[in-house]
Amino acid sequence: MVASIVMACPNLEKLVGFHPTFNHTFNRLTHALSTRRKLKEHIWIVGENDEITARSQIQLPPGLMDTQQAASFIQYHDSWSSLTTLFLRSQPNAILEHDIFISIFERLPSLSHLAISSFDIDDFNDETLRFIPPLQSLRLESLSGVTCDGLSRYVSSAAALPLRSLSLLTLSISSLQLISKLLANLNSLTRFSISQELSPTLPSDMFIIFQPLLASASLSYLHWDIRSPLASTATDHLASSIRAHGFPALRTIRAPTDPYGTLQALCKPRAQIALPSDKYNAAAADLRKANPSLYARTLHAAREAAQQRIEAARNTILFQIVVEEDGRVSQVYDLPGFVGTVGSHIDYLLKPDIPGTEEAICGWGDLLKDEGGRGNGDDGKLESGMEGCTGLWNASHPVGKKWWWHTERARWKGIELERFF
Repeated sequence: MVASIVMACPNLEKLVGFHPTFNHTFNRLTHALSTRRKLKEHIWIVGENDEITARSQIQLPPGLMDTQQAASFIQYHDSWSSLTTLFLRSQPNAILEHDIFISIFERLPSLSHLAISSFDIDDFNDETLRFIPPLQSLRLESLSGVTCDGLSRYVSSAAALPLRSLSLLTLSISSLQLISKLLANLNSLTRFSISQELSPTLPSDMFIIFQPLLASASLSYLHWDIRSPLASTATDHLASSIRAHGFPALRTIRAPTDPYGTLQALCKPRAQIALPSDKYNAAAADLRKANPSLYARTLHAAREAAQQRIEAARNTILFQIVVEEDGRVSQVYDLPGFVGTVGSHIDYLLKPDIPGTEEAICGWGDLLKDEGGRGNGDDGKLESGMEGCTGLWNASHPVGKKWWWHTERARWKGIELERFF
């Protein structure tokens, strides 16, 4: 039915809310979308194909996709000259080979926003990065084949210069020098997000460090989430760079893991950072009891810690104003302390991309409800813990409440793909 609707819309620009898995077999919906010449955005969820999986057991890549499978996937992009936004995600054991990426990039002259996630090292790697066309936004996530060397070459290339938004998520970037290089080279960059477990470091033989080590004249938004216990060193370098005026255009920092308030201290002072709903967040409280280390990485925990630092500072006396009359003290005013820097232009943000969630960055689960989003669980209950529809509303029917049945799911919320960059 959806394919028929698509075919009836010659000027279709986007298909929202329905993103089926593509497993390299023909389906009417994919074919219908491939004929829409005005399509602006598309999401590929690449699934496992039994023939390709069997082939991978007896041979090494490349060549796991046969000629027909490769040619068909490439041809789907032939009419998408207007496509500006492309998402590609691999499910476990799915394959989309390196040469396929290169071919589809060549067929999308209007491509401006690209998100790639979870592909194997043989499918997407440093060599594939070399063929990414000039973009405005790029999001690379969970790609084991992308290394610091490959990223270093990419940010030094002409193709990377137009980037205005760059997100590097779960890539295990080990070099702080790489982050310094990309911030220095990408003169148009206004948004940068990095989220990973590993803490980037400097070479052990680097004894003299000039500040600002990290600097960007154009960056206005920074998401900094380094979850390693050793992350304080990288965060300290970032803080020192901000103090040394390395980020004159920076207006917002979101740091879910800022355990010592290092970055909070550089931002505008705030009286309140916790949200009114935080005290009623039972799900976060349960998570804290089950796994304290995991709890410490949620936005709820970050807001709680930031608010505790504010309250602790407020309970100290920063200085006193003493009023004397005729040599006698008549009034003493205690001015409490605060967290932050007076005169700073930077806002300290601890709110998610999507209101109502506890994940700071938009994830694939927000886009695909059946893959870990805010839908229902295996027990038939919504993620909030409330029981969903049980069919009691039609229990009086002669056949019983099972005469009409449906799968419970959360209310659909449209998410603009721009939120992912």
